[in-house]
Amino acid sequence: MQKFRVLVVDDEVDFLETFVDRLKMRNLDVIGVESGEKALELLDKQNFDVAILDVKMPGMDGIETLREMKRKMPLMEVIMLTGHASVESGIEGMKLGAYDYIMKPADIDELMEKMRQAHEKKSIHEEKIHHARIKELTAHPRRVLDMMKEDEK
Repeated sequence: MQKFRVLVVDDEVDFLETFVDRLKMRNLDVIGVESGEKALELLDKQNFDVAILDVKMPGMDGIETLREMKRKMPLMEVIMLTGHASVESGIEGMKLGAYDYIMKPADIDELMEKMRQAHEKKSIHEEKIHHARIKELTAHPRRVLDMMKEDEK
């Protein structure tokens, strides 16, 4: 499995620490934070491929955090995680771009598979963007030459 970066956001510190440790044991590059605010601060400094985000948190809740995460990093895939069943928050999260919605306690193997699928989706989107940029540049060779001249300055 290709290694990818994971951000876990959950206000339940014991759960967060245990979950992060279990993901690290599976050779993932993972960081955990206990609030939406801290997650958004971290996104200003670091890139992540997938986020696991608790829905119910004090302060900035998971839905509000999701909205801001997608604004900052639109290609990052977010899996919503909750111990509180709420169809409404699940639907709202999916409308805002969440990749999936999973109930706690989540089976680690199921969650690993969801993360792998989310990372694959992100990689496909990035590849399509890359190919579109190459196609655009090769369609306009003069623009490529102008860009190369700018780089030389």
